[in-house]
Amino acid sequence: GQVLVIRTLADLYGISTTPVREALQRLVGERQLVMLHNRSIAVPEWDPAKFAELFRIRCALEGLAAELAATLLCPRDVEVLEHLLADIAIALRQKRFDTYVGLNQKFHFTIYEHACSPRLLEIIQNMWGQVGSYMNELFSRPGFEAHANDEHILIVKALKERNPAAAREHVVADITRAAEFLMPHVTELAAGPASADISRHGAAIPRDAP
Repeated sequence: GQVLVIRTLADLYGISTTPVREALQRLVGERQLVMLHNRSIAVPEWDPAKFAELFRIRCALEGLAAELAATLLCPRDVEVLEHLLADIAIALRQKRFDTYVGLNQKFHFTIYEHACSPRLLEIIQNMWGQVGSYMNELFSRPGFEAHANDEHILIVKALKERNPAAAREHVVADITRAAEFLMPHVTELAAGPASADISRHGAAIPRDAP
């Protein structure tokens, strides 16, 4: 909900207002920021319905990308993924959750970039941009880190076996696990501090993704 002031950002980065204005307009176009009625630009409010929709779309698109990549990844690519698995495990064990977020993104896009589908990749990148603020809340309460790498291990196993269906299945399961864990918290954030009871009941992500 924070309104972004062009002059303040320009002063912060030591640049003129023109590139700041252009960058903000581009982010509005990519739906990572929103244009208010008074033409101000702001960070989107928390929105459980948007959150659920983004994750349904991610399941469909990223499942497809994994399926396409499964027969195109070479053994060296799989080795890269295995090294990322190890690094993710260390980050989780040491509770370096900011590091995890970056490694998780690198893991997923190492796969998607090998789908040989540039338009699909571009759409997925846009989805990740829109869902980024939600993902930053993934470790705001305990419990997720214990299983944050489980589906990654199964994804790599499917890719080593060149099994497109299994690759899709476990990518969708990975996305869904995170979404179901986050939904109660996102619901609480959207309703405000007085809504703690809502988060205890939380709506589940609709399980209608492929």
